[in-house]
Amino acid sequence: MSSSGEWVSQVRILDVVTGRDEVVLESGRQLEAPNWSMDGESLILNADGSLLLLHIATGILEDLPRAGVPRVNNDHVIAPDGRTLYVSTEAGSIHAIDLAQTGSSRAVTQAAAPDARRYLHGVSPDGRTLVYVLLVERASRVSTRIATMSVDGGPETVLTGDDGGRDDGPEFSPDGRWILFNSERSTPGQAQLYRMPAAGGPAEQLTFDDRVNWFPHPAPDGSGVLYLSYPPGTAGHPADRDVALRLLKADGSVRELLRLRGGQGTINVPSWHPNGHRFAFVAFG
Repeated sequence: MSSSGEWVSQVRILDVVTGRDEVVLESGRQLEAPNWSMDGESLILNADGSLLLLHIATGILEDLPRAGVPRVNNDHVIAPDGRTLYVSTEAGSIHAIDLAQTGSSRAVTQAAAPDARRYLHGVSPDGRTLVYVLLVERASRVSTRIATMSVDGGPETVLTGDDGGRDDGPEFSPDGRWILFNSERSTPGQAQLYRMPAAGGPAEQLTFDDRVNWFPHPAPDGSGVLYLSYPPGTAGHPADRDVALRLLKADGSVRELLRLRGGQGTINVPSWHPNGHRFAFVAFG
């Protein structure tokens, strides 16, 4: 948010090879969570419950039809073939939107139950499986688990237990062998990055610092894992904070790419260019 109290969103693209940081759009709307199209020419974002298409070359932002899908949140992912957009609604149901058929859609899950909601984060490289956060609320207690489901809908496979540690941000590795996610299982209130086998199993911790680390996004070329890093002591993943974007490299070292005002909405979902050299993100001015 700007010093005048007005919201400013900057949609930006960072090249991790050259370091070039380009602002492609500045808007007074709260834009969030860019997905990069498979042809590298546009970005899909959300704002105010709607989906938006940003043409990178021209900076033109237009509404993306969603064919009766309820208001969406910032959990949306493009399928590997580039033809289907999977989205979560604000109520916690998952839908598929056909990008080639001007927004025709189908429900992947049934209408969200009051005590169980599903928030999408990834699609397997073969395009057959969704991975998401299952949020269950019972008797005033909330638990979050990592779960998978066929893109055609059910049955649901829950991969992590209710161990009291908040799990979030799951995404498949480019080879489909792993699911990366963030969790508070080691230290309550301090998320770190983990990975586990795609079929479930013991989780391996990947980051070990005092910061609060969220939303791991493996680069398509396998060169590293992009993630959002909050200062120590941050609760959850709020918006409009001083944060860092970091890259966990294959050798386990961490490279800080830049610092910015951001957080919730900056890189909630996969935002790498298909070539793995650039990614899109949102900063708040």
